[in-house]
Amino acid sequence: MIKGSTGLVGLLGNPVKHSLSPVMQNAALNAMGLDWRYLALPCEEAQLKVVLEGMHAVNCRGLNVTIPHKQSVANLCTQLSPLAERLGAVNTLLPLATGGWHGTNTDVEGFLAPLGEKDRWQGKQAVVIGCGGSARAVVAGLQTLQLRMVHVIGRRAEALNQFVADLQQDDALLRAVIEQDPSLRQVIETADLVVNTTPVGMAQHGDPSAMPLGKELWDALLPQAILYDLIYTPRPTTWLAQAADRGHRCFDGLEMLVQQGAAALRLWSGQQDVPVPAMRLAAESALSS
Repeated sequence: MIKGSTGLVGLLGNPVKHSLSPVMQNAALNAMGLDWRYLALPCEEAQLKVVLEGMHAVNCRGLNVTIPHKQSVANLCTQLSPLAERLGAVNTLLPLATGGWHGTNTDVEGFLAPLGEKDRWQGKQAVVIGCGGSARAVVAGLQTLQLRMVHVIGRRAEALNQFVADLQQDDALLRAVIEQDPSLRQVIETADLVVNTTPVGMAQHGDPSAMPLGKELWDALLPQAILYDLIYTPRPTTWLAQAADRGHRCFDGLEMLVQQGAAALRLWSGQQDVPVPAMRLAAESALSS
């Protein structure tokens, strides 16, 4: 029941009507006994500044931020965590007692959760398809795993090279690969992990049977290669379904969604014991309904 004392948390983005975050977060809030409710709040970019001011004025307890505002909102924060500053992208906001918002990013934590212990990845190679906002969190996560190399594949040389320059660290871990590069097949053939950060294959984006980089490359994968698609509609994507048929271990983006949401809720509430299974079950039930 919503009461006069009920606190507000929510999601800013455009569009947000199909988001699973409200059902997932409200399931957690119920399990925790917190008198809060989580709402999806559509917001045009031109109104982002005034919406943030209004949310702070009504004592909003915290916000998530999704497409297309993750980078724009970083410029409107009073404070940024070191990770958010490095990525130039924010997905979680915490209100500051002195006014304004502290911006951080829980996408990295969410992405890494399904991959298990960091030691297992030492010396291996990863491929990231795409160089957009989601890819920034993915690459930042991969850079913590002591991989030997991360190849980032993109269509446009200018955007790809800027992406790599922004995220490159002293160990020269990143390598830019244009889709048309003759070495692309060899890159795929030697990958231990491939992550798709593009919308190719998403139910709401063109042909849901489409596969990133086309269909011909994927028979070249190492038998032990793991595939990770940030898409979770359809579930599984055609890319993951065919990989699973070939015996590959696969992850989709639903667990990343759950884990980044749980990390945000820990920050807002100050409680570490967040009911992740309840969040996962709520999200899975909403997807299947």
